[in-house]
Amino acid sequence: MMNTSPSALPQALRDRVDECGFFPELVEDSVSTALGDETVVDFLVQHEATVGPEGIIRHLTVLVLTPGRLIVSHTDEETDARGADTAVTTSESVPLWLLGVITVSRVLSHPERYGSAEASVVETWLTLTWDAVRRLQIVPAHCGDPSCTADHGFDGEAVGEDITIRMSPAADGAENVQRLVEFAGALQRLAHGPVPR
Repeated sequence: MMNTSPSALPQALRDRVDECGFFPELVEDSVSTALGDETVVDFLVQHEATVGPEGIIRHLTVLVLTPGRLIVSHTDEETDARGADTAVTTSESVPLWLLGVITVSRVLSHPERYGSAEASVVETWLTLTWDAVRRLQIVPAHCGDPSCTADHGFDGEAVGEDITIRMSPAADGAENVQRLVEFAGALQRLAHGPVPR
């Protein structure tokens, strides 16, 4: 476990945020404020860049695991109405008891050769739900008859959509993908623990 205080995040976390070069002082302050004087068990940092109509848009996600909470910090760059650069930073504090299913998915090439150098991880996802955000999907209902013109009402589904972190060796580096898997394991063990017998 790593010890921290409101003014001093673990050096490894600071180094990873600094390495991303995306408003590091702002990101570290946001995480530190949410963390307070709690102990850091583990952390994960993901820096993403997407191409949009306005150009390249950067986003940084920091997940910090403490003995009782998961801190989720997002920082985005934006442009205001006058064209000036701005940044938005948001921190969520999720009690571990509130976490639902924690899913780790991996895509592997050459699974028939798993364990050899030819088999490799192509992508890895960590999906977390805690029912903070639900999206309602409503679509027209249809029957099986393609010539039917009757109104069958609507079908709806409430979908939990909290956070998915996707990493790949090509985009994020093999070391960061391994960090994702290790963080996910630590989170699963701490949040849900061993199954009672």
